[in-house]
Amino acid sequence: MQQNQDHSVHANHLLSLSKQPVSRLGFASQYLKDLTCVQAAFTAGINFYFSYNLSSDPLVDGLMPLLTTQRNSIFIATGSESRHPETLQQYLDQTRRSLNTSVIDAFFIEYFSPSDSAEEIQAVLAQLRGWKTTGSIRCVGASTHNLEVALQLIQQGQIDVLMLRYNMAHRKVEDQVLPMAQAVGLPVIAFTCTRWGTLLKGHPQWNQSPPTATDCYRFVLHHPAIHTTLTAPATLAQLQENLTALTASALTIEEVYHWQTYGNLIYGTGQDAFETQWI
Repeated sequence: MQQNQDHSVHANHLLSLSKQPVSRLGFASQYLKDLTCVQAAFTAGINFYFSYNLSSDPLVDGLMPLLTTQRNSIFIATGSESRHPETLQQYLDQTRRSLNTSVIDAFFIEYFSPSDSAEEIQAVLAQLRGWKTTGSIRCVGASTHNLEVALQLIQQGQIDVLMLRYNMAHRKVEDQVLPMAQAVGLPVIAFTCTRWGTLLKGHPQWNQSPPTATDCYRFVLHHPAIHTTLTAPATLAQLQENLTALTASALTIEEVYHWQTYGNLIYGTGQDAFETQWI
């Protein structure tokens, strides 16, 4: 497959420009309040940084000092929900200008769904592959909440990295999607590992302690198909807690079953159809 034929992805591993594997925890900026988290994360070994809008995200201010000396060691990822060629091109150009870089390491077409036609999916992925050919991006990425769409994306072999929701409660991707991605060597990025924080709150029918954030990240990283999981700390204290997942021991079989049982309870209390109908 294409993703194993270049220097951005190799042997199921995403690589930085300096050929360093991407860290197991990736930094997402959705809740970022303290910009010192960016440098602290890098010092702790995180080299993957993701934002939905790098043309105006405060993350840019935190990244710029690092990029002046460490650009080749840092993997920059972003994306767009747009399906329009002009809008996508404008955003890519804005992002490269805001970061003063000629190349974005991974660009994701976000949230493909059954409402996207096959032609539409092919058109936007072809646009990204064109960017990759010209050196504007290094990896073609896609994200989805839909199992069938995820399987199609893997089978078509036109992306270099797939982003999926995966956590203790949302585990349907374990049945077919993750095994297929692993079989073809496609790196998977996981997000919402704490299920928007609800996994940390416990459940009326659960008489034991709820998981910590570290437990949630350990659970996700336990699956061999998961390359990296996103963490989105707001503060330095949250970052320090989440970083413990990098040094914590692997889950035992007993712990996996324990958290699967807990996740089953949480999944059943979904607030709306979006939480449960897809994954």
